[in-house]
Amino acid sequence: MDHSPVGNLDQPFLDAAAVCSTLLRADALRKRWAEPSALPELSVGALACHLARQVTRAAELLAAPPTLPTLAVVDEHYARAAWVTAESVHDPANDRTADDAEAAEGVDWMLARFDADLASVADRLPEAADTVDIPWQGWSLRRDDFLHTRLLELIVHSADLAASLGVPAPEFPDAAFVPVLALLARLAVRRHGQGAVVSTLTRRERAQNISAF
Repeated sequence: MDHSPVGNLDQPFLDAAAVCSTLLRADALRKRWAEPSALPELSVGALACHLARQVTRAAELLAAPPTLPTLAVVDEHYARAAWVTAESVHDPANDRTADDAEAAEGVDWMLARFDADLASVADRLPEAADTVDIPWQGWSLRRDDFLHTRLLELIVHSADLAASLGVPAPEFPDAAFVPVLALLARLAVRRHGQGAVVSTLTRRERAQNISAF
């Protein structure tokens, strides 16, 4: 278990959100808002709102006092979360009605909320509790672990959105990207085993279709 002081991912989260802010303001996003995205049954606008909502989640949850039992490590969050084991985009755990409803509000609404919530997170982080409840899951995470999950969402969905817009995926600072890379690697090993992951990364002739989720 990691007993390092809480707060290591505060600034990386803010820096990653700033990178996403640039992508969310791309001209191509306005032009393709209603078009299908690179993800099944999700419009470009809905995907953009889902990406932006990761900052909203942080603003909401950092403001609430923690009351739930805390998971020891962030990896356990992904071992338990229902959406990880869901087998279909139609599974209730993958419900996208909130994304669609927000997309109907338009680009300017999304950006205004994103900016307000990012400012709120920046204000709250210095005094935030060491643990953060995730009420729809029924547990809490250490603040760094919670921000780790939001960083993963920001980085993964920014790549999805960039692919949907036909632009290069944004580059994130190492302090934000490396923890997510390590987490994805651990989750892939947990799902597929060490040998499969090592072979895929090093041997083209033995590469497999490896996914962390």
